[in-house]
Amino acid sequence: MFGKRTGTASTGGLEVARVTPSARPASTPASTPNLAASQAIRTLEQSGNAAGPEDSRRSNDYYQTKGAIFGALIEAIDLAQLSRLDQESAREEIRDIVSEIILLKNVVMSIAEQEELLEDICNDVLGYGPLEPLLARDDIADIMVNGAGRTFIEVGGKIQLTGVRFRDNQQLMNICQRIVSQVGRRVDESSPICDARLPDGSRVNVIAPPLSIDGPALTIRKFKKDKLTLEQLVKFGAISPEGAEILKIIGRVRCNVVISGGTGSGKTTLLNCLTRYIEEDERIITCEDAAELQLQQPHVVRLETRPPNLEGQGQITMRDLVRNCLRMRPERIIVGEVRGPEAFDLLQAMNTGHDGSMGTLHANSPRECLSRIESMITMGGFALPSRTIREMICSSVDVIVQAQRLRDGSRRITHVTEVMGMEGDVIVTQDIVLYDIVGEDPSGKLIGRHRSTGIGRPRFWERARYYGEETHLAAALDAMEAKGGPGLV
Repeated sequence: MFGKRTGTASTGGLEVARVTPSARPASTPASTPNLAASQAIRTLEQSGNAAGPEDSRRSNDYYQTKGAIFGALIEAIDLAQLSRLDQESAREEIRDIVSEIILLKNVVMSIAEQEELLEDICNDVLGYGPLEPLLARDDIADIMVNGAGRTFIEVGGKIQLTGVRFRDNQQLMNICQRIVSQVGRRVDESSPICDARLPDGSRVNVIAPPLSIDGPALTIRKFKKDKLTLEQLVKFGAISPEGAEILKIIGRVRCNVVISGGTGSGKTTLLNCLTRYIEEDERIITCEDAAELQLQQPHVVRLETRPPNLEGQGQITMRDLVRNCLRMRPERIIVGEVRGPEAFDLLQAMNTGHDGSMGTLHANSPRECLSRIESMITMGGFALPSRTIREMICSSVDVIVQAQRLRDGSRRITHVTEVMGMEGDVIVTQDIVLYDIVGEDPSGKLIGRHRSTGIGRPRFWERARYYGEETHLAAALDAMEAKGGPGLV
């Protein structure tokens, strides 16, 4: 037990020892994981007992017991002292006090029920309440909370309903505010849309009432604890071994790459995989709305946009970041997601000595990707002829990698496409690697293969020769030919 216990607190006829803070130097900062611990407890106290998820497997007695114990905990614990502890110490202290309350209250519970209750209360006070068990699972790709009563998850590419529920929309809103406040953002009626991230980099989006009619809608794109590599993507069938070797070479020889795909197709995962093949002595600057990229190189500068404040001032857009990073002596610029006029600045960077820059955008095919870039530049207010924009795209983008989530939930890299140049007013592209669906197994899983298109030498062949990779490139294309598709001529 921490601190010195002096006196008692009476909570519903129960005598519980009250924890008082020990002397604390004025200069001692609160531990980072528990900056919101005091606020969290006060919020939970104001909104009633922390009942947690109303899973159908639990009875009302469980929640009544939990509410009574939580009320006693509020009276017994010292908030200032709690905020000084790190996450693990605070959790252990709460467990000790709750165990003592259970003993004094003569609550009859099995060991398993008591352990479940302890974990629920710790999650409500220090974590994200009913979301904690889902966040702990590494097989979940997305968590989608549609108001207090319905929570969905994506596992193996398929969406399924869970039994996880919140007590009410206020509890859900409290958890949303706790998440976004950790990265200096806010979500309320005056600012009901917010992009944020969890400490592990998982992307969070919150849209609150009045825009969300049935209560707050919380979406979390989870990051795996073990970062995926191209070798693992090969194991999962997302790309063939020969195709993975081609992607490695594209990363090494500093091709400018745009990764295209729909929502949930694996664009950010693929971008993380490609960045592993950047040399460690290169200076990399990343620009993102919510910092998701997990680069392993030692010389990385991470930049993040900022929303406007309460007065509508101080907003920093993606375009501001991209333009500023040009003054930071970057060797590669990586834009987490291109959504607007920053596409123009990224093309300018790719075309002015920052070879090997990368970005992702939403599109369903390489051809549509090029059209999207052109339309984003046009929507930015640039009064440029279409031909000029297309020439800029051709001189800037070398390779488009298309990712797609198929109808069986699997994710595949379906195109590796080069941008060749202009013929008249049309951008010419050629596919290096394609994915063909050839059938379906009895369980409904799609069967396909990656193949070379037999294009001869790709356009970046001379670049590969300059970096000493032409032998590996030829071997990868020839190996793909040996498996049934055309290879290097």
